[in-house]
Amino acid sequence: MRVFWGQGYEGASLTDLTHAMGITRTSMYAAFGNKEDLFRKALDRYTEGPASYGARALQEPTARQVAAAFLDGSVRATTRPGCPAGCLGVQGALATGDPGSDARDALTAWRNAHTSLLRDRFRQAVDEGDLPSDADPELLARYLMTVANGIAVQAAGGTARDDLQQVADMALRSWPPA
Repeated sequence: MRVFWGQGYEGASLTDLTHAMGITRTSMYAAFGNKEDLFRKALDRYTEGPASYGARALQEPTARQVAAAFLDGSVRATTRPGCPAGCLGVQGALATGDPGSDARDALTAWRNAHTSLLRDRFRQAVDEGDLPSDADPELLARYLMTVANGIAVQAAGGTARDDLQQVADMALRSWPPA
């Protein structure tokens, strides 16, 4: 997971991957299939580990608290000491050629799935009166995901955690009132 996170799909060589896992190529193919299959497993692990803040955020009692937890989690996950900066789900395969298209498509589906989860949670908030009836759950979800993705890109570029937290806090100032 960390090799793909730090180097991206195309930048991660089989030598890098097998070295990080302490296994041979033959063992890697036997255990994980091909590089694309290993990438998908790494993305699952990332989702359950560093990116698990997304699932936790959805459990918050109000839409504003969901948004705050999601953005705070994004800042923490993308600037975590001892881990690659940025987000595997954002930078893992944005700029890939044809050989990396499966990984790029997997990440697009991953980001879209998380946007859909946010949208559904915000629809629930509208139905419960926690968001105004004219709030657009799809737009709110896309807005949050766009800010979080931007935080990830900025983190990968070396922007400090405190500066990124200020961005997250600023984004929340435009959150619709209940």
